[in-house]
Amino acid sequence: MITSRLIAASAALVITIAAPALAQMGDDALPPSTGAIEGRPAADTTSPLQSLIDRATPGDRIVVPAGTYEGDLIIDKALTLSGAGRPVLRGSGSGSVIRVRAANVTIEGFDIDGRRGGDLGRDTSGIHVAADDVTIRDCVVRDALFGIYLRESDRAAIEHSTVIGIPDRPPGEVGSGIHVWDSHHYRLIGNIITGTRDGMYIQSSSDGIIRGNRASDLRYGLHYMFSDDNLFEDNTFETGAAGTALMYSKRITFRRNRFLRNRGFASVGLLLKACDDVVAEDNLIADNARGVFLEGSYRNRFVRNVIAMSDVAIIIYDSSGDNVFEDNAFVGNLTPLSLVGRRTDTRFAGNYWSEHGEPDLDGDGIAERPFRLSNVFDHLRGNLMAADLFAPGLAARALGAAERAFPVLDAVPVMDERPLARMPRLADVPSVTPAPVPIVSSRIAMILPAAMTTLGLIVLVAGGGPWRRHASVAGGAA
Repeated sequence: MITSRLIAASAALVITIAAPALAQMGDDALPPSTGAIEGRPAADTTSPLQSLIDRATPGDRIVVPAGTYEGDLIIDKALTLSGAGRPVLRGSGSGSVIRVRAANVTIEGFDIDGRRGGDLGRDTSGIHVAADDVTIRDCVVRDALFGIYLRESDRAAIEHSTVIGIPDRPPGEVGSGIHVWDSHHYRLIGNIITGTRDGMYIQSSSDGIIRGNRASDLRYGLHYMFSDDNLFEDNTFETGAAGTALMYSKRITFRRNRFLRNRGFASVGLLLKACDDVVAEDNLIADNARGVFLEGSYRNRFVRNVIAMSDVAIIIYDSSGDNVFEDNAFVGNLTPLSLVGRRTDTRFAGNYWSEHGEPDLDGDGIAERPFRLSNVFDHLRGNLMAADLFAPGLAARALGAAERAFPVLDAVPVMDERPLARMPRLADVPSVTPAPVPIVSSRIAMILPAAMTTLGLIVLVAGGGPWRRHASVAGGAA
């Protein structure tokens, strides 16, 4: 009776709870349209630097001294525009501040202010590039709808630059920090992005190298579709409302990246939807609502990653196949696996599971018993999203009793036949970066201690439940 009431309640609530996440995924699956390419700015919005560019010959180097220069400019010939003493280019607020329309251009050493203005439909940016072989280096872009935009820009490079979004703007009213569209053989190296809609948005762009970047405090750290054969190394994607999402792509490689503290309602450390032949090795995926998410994705390999401190370590839809998890460490997750559907051929081999606790009697490093990832309540969590509401309570324990009494409720068995008995030493996995200090209002600062105290009393009265187990596992792993 308790079980049937739980299922009925979950079915009634699932539409209400799941709808925002499903709607968001539906919107994200549609590629955004691109606007018409901006040309020469109007005379009354043109920067005084435009006359220097107009008089230059191809191949010239223009050095701009320190100062503030108002207005927008277009670069329509091959040259280098270099700032000395960090000059400020303050746009008109009506269009892109710098518009690159010629190949073999280099821009370096500027602070660029978008004045919070422009038009998303025209892709208004701090720097908008629509040409090949362009390099942007050591620039800071702030208060622009899009930070740096590459449109059909092969062999472009954005290096050691910073993009700071527009404060207090909702995500739907701003663009991405770095936006790459229909560009190939590009490089994004050592950039910092914060406060934009998406940190990096990459669409229909192949053979890129994305290395050493950091994206934080935004919607998606990485939003990506229809882009094959790209390499991600040593990046950090953290504190996103939705985490990272990759869709409809093949042969992507992730090495030594951090996916951290993505804790929104539908957040995922690393989401793959209709992605095949992805290799993820030596990454840190920690403190996310969901660690890894696979839907309609095939032949992906996860090797030597640390997946830790997430509510659900892995979500797999039965539309995925031939995926492998080997030699990973799963530490302090509330649930190891949520399986959506009735089957999976995902192979788990030689991973460490902190909650397993089986001895290694013969000293070969392998626990004496296999580790079962799935149980009936986690199966229901995968198929009825509203079941998450009942995870800490009596209903979850009642389902466990029902599973033992009625085999018909038995979940699809998913096993790691040779689980590691001890946490492996994964030397190439990056360490955790310090959590950013949140900025809160004085009213929230007054309320927060009381709220935390109340929560602590509830946990003590309830005897800890899953929270206590979560904390003890994490402490043991440390």
